[in-house]
Amino acid sequence: MHCHHTLAWYDLLPVVSWLSLRGRCRYCQKAVSWQYPVVELLTAATFIGSYMAWPYGWDGAGITPFGLWLVFLVGFMALAVYDLRWMELPNRLVYPLIVLAVVQVLVKAAAYQDLQSAVAGAFWGFLVIGGLFYALFQISGGKWIGGGDVKLAFMIGPLVGGPVASLLVIFLASCLGSLVSLPLIARKSLKATSRIPFGPFLLAATVVVYTYGDRIADWYTSMFL
Repeated sequence: MHCHHTLAWYDLLPVVSWLSLRGRCRYCQKAVSWQYPVVELLTAATFIGSYMAWPYGWDGAGITPFGLWLVFLVGFMALAVYDLRWMELPNRLVYPLIVLAVVQVLVKAAAYQDLQSAVAGAFWGFLVIGGLFYALFQISGGKWIGGGDVKLAFMIGPLVGGPVASLLVIFLASCLGSLVSLPLIARKSLKATSRIPFGPFLLAATVVVYTYGDRIADWYTSMFL
């Protein structure tokens, strides 16, 4: 960030390079932010957590979707960091993930030989969360929710599949956003009118719903049976 030197491969080993150089650039000796290894560790944690909680099994039907899911996790982390820093969800990241979400739907449909259910779930997910966010954007003129969040929602809906999962994403993202923002407002670190990036909360909720959604729904419905 300071000397703009092109980094070599051994400068880019996740966490290891930062630790071996004691948090400094190899070429100009300026400090390198601790945020880089933290993001790398969080990405690794999402990989491990997804492996431990993977709901689709490890036969041929589950391995390919898991490989694609790891690509999603890398994209999600990049989007979350970008949104936190610059309050923006860049199209060059969102659009490829929308295409990948369609691919994931088709891969799961082929693996489980259930194209009709997969397409129906993707459509309803697209309609529920994407349509809701688009309506909020249009009604408020972009004041309640950003255009990047709308595009992100159109990717999340088909990925999680179905109206229940989409509503669960919205609910969890709203809860996470409230848990973070309300204490900051109480401490006057934020104003009630301050803008906060919603993308990271949406992405975190998507990870939870994609890996634990069925179990959460089963737990919730069991309380009424």
